[in-house]
Amino acid sequence: MELRPDNVAEWDPALFDKQDPSPDYLFYAQVRKVVHLDQEAIRALTGLYRELLPAGGAILDLMSSWRSHLPPDMIFSRVCGLGMNKEELADNPQLTDYFIQDLNAKPTLPFKDGEFDAACCAVSVQYLQKPVQVFREVLRVLKPGGVFVVSFSNRCFPTKAVQVWLETSDEEHLQLVALYFAASGGWSRITMRDCSAPCARLFQCDPLYAVWATADRRMSSDR
Repeated sequence: MELRPDNVAEWDPALFDKQDPSPDYLFYAQVRKVVHLDQEAIRALTGLYRELLPAGGAILDLMSSWRSHLPPDMIFSRVCGLGMNKEELADNPQLTDYFIQDLNAKPTLPFKDGEFDAACCAVSVQYLQKPVQVFREVLRVLKPGGVFVVSFSNRCFPTKAVQVWLETSDEEHLQLVALYFAASGGWSRITMRDCSAPCARLFQCDPLYAVWATADRRMSSDR
């Protein structure tokens, strides 16, 4: 079945199944203080954040862990992490506060409307089983004009990635995440970019891809 923004209710739920159907909290209870990108990709991600995130703003780091890769010289009024492992989040020096939540079990966010100036989700979108619901929630908690930056590479925990992710290529992942934005409504200027360093083309470093969009002022003010 073709996935389109206008037929979300008809999307096959099996596309968002996982090889490991056990509750995610069991998998993420293990502390993993490792980075999931190499240094070239991390530099590219930090550079993208420098370009897109507002200095002095309140930032939501969705599906966060022990490192956020935000520019170390940028000051934000708040960096709130939402993730699955308390020890990892507590060890993240860039977070001002954090929440523990499994978005696959509960896709609603514990924040007020318009609480954040921007949001980011690094190398984790492939695990979302209810991506449209989560993207709608991010829209809700962003101020009008706020940007949501979703980045990913070619790595994942395959037993926890959704089936549609495993069945598609890196280029198709860009289109899939853009589809999540379009299907959740209320976003403008949906942008896809291959942010990979030149060494990625020679398979010498990790690729980095990103999709971002802006919370539409008209849609946000109508909520």
